[in-house]
Amino acid sequence: MKFNVWMSALLLAATGVAMAQPATPKLDQREVSQQKRVDQGVASGQLTAQETNRLDKREAKLAADEAAAKADGTVTRKERRKLQHEANRDSAAIYKAKHNGKTATTN
Repeated sequence: MKFNVWMSALLLAATGVAMAQPATPKLDQREVSQQKRVDQGVASGQLTAQETNRLDKREAKLAADEAAAKADGTVTRKERRKLQHEANRDSAAIYKAKHNGKTATTN
């Protein structure tokens, strides 16, 4: 009897964890990769402080839009497309900022 109770509890817990998985795993990974690109740009001096702040604000907006899309419990195809488009634009902005010839000044 105790075994059945424990197995039921374990199954219920595993189901809860599975349901808590993000609805946008590819976007989440992409956000991590883009943040690494920004961090690398800062470390190498390719990004100025102003550029870094601007890119961080773009990433924060993407995260807020993603949270809003997930708020109702599901991310629709239209919302997913909008988020992907926004991530594409953020990626292009990172590239442009890193390759525009401006460098961070070191004191």
